[in-house]
Amino acid sequence: MTVWNSLERSKTLRLLRNKVVPAVLRKLPRAAWLPLLALSGCGNDFRLFHPVGQVAKAEWYSTLFVTGIILLIIIPTTVATVLFAWRYRKSRNASFDPTFTYSLPLELAMWGVPLIIVVILAISTYSSVFAVNPSDPGLLHGHGAAGAEPALQVDVITTDWQWLFIYPQLKIATIDTLVVPQGRTVRFALTSATVTNDFYIPQVAPMIDVMPGMRTQDAFRVNRTGDYEGFSADFSGAGFSWMQFSTRIVSPATFKSWVHETQASPQHMNYAEFLKIAQPKINKSATPAYFSDADPDLFNKVITAVERGLVFPVAMAMGNGK
Repeated sequence: MTVWNSLERSKTLRLLRNKVVPAVLRKLPRAAWLPLLALSGCGNDFRLFHPVGQVAKAEWYSTLFVTGIILLIIIPTTVATVLFAWRYRKSRNASFDPTFTYSLPLELAMWGVPLIIVVILAISTYSSVFAVNPSDPGLLHGHGAAGAEPALQVDVITTDWQWLFIYPQLKIATIDTLVVPQGRTVRFALTSATVTNDFYIPQVAPMIDVMPGMRTQDAFRVNRTGDYEGFSADFSGAGFSWMQFSTRIVSPATFKSWVHETQASPQHMNYAEFLKIAQPKINKSATPAYFSDADPDLFNKVITAVERGLVFPVAMAMGNGK
């Protein structure tokens, strides 16, 4: 802070700030400002840039690493292209050797550097794939220390156009809200009662397909509390834009209290109730619902029913967003 204050008081900094920088900006051609338009739609809510789950963080760091490697190729190549075009332009009359056929340093650079980069990317990809493998993320291994709670199982069923979360171990269920305890591994089994959707919580869990009549697995663990937004990332009809759900990571004590409250809900979740709530509905306000006495085998019953041809026809009027 002292250094900054001293710089603020210096004549050099004031000169740069008040005269030099404004003068440079005024002389820039208007076309130089066009790239800034690319940032015009950017706000502070870059959720992908702020991952909180271990799996989401691993994917983000892997993305940064691969991007850096690619830039090691793109930047030198771009610079070399410009320099070569400038140095060997026709008007310069640069030297030309028609007898040139071979250069060992050039061959090593042309073949050796790409080979090294491919090997680095292969090793990185191999390790990261197993680290974030949806069915069994390697990052979440080793969390079964003495006294640690086992993974929390959550069954996820998508409808047109809502999310049903079932906690079979706790015999409760929710609509359009996912509540899990911090520091505990959460394992998902996902399916759809209608069409394919994508389960996606940008800051917490990577995108994964949720398909009708099929079982998809996913998992994550978040070590701090917070509220995050999840949604479907696959167009699925009229209510797609409102197919969102809140994700709450709460303390273990808060989660325990929430479970007790939900277990006291007068609404029960069984197959008959599911057939009612699975009818096409656009939940524009993302209003959550809570159910007690949830059938722990409901997930399997829905898969079986879809395999046998269960469908939920969408009324023509709903195509107009009604």
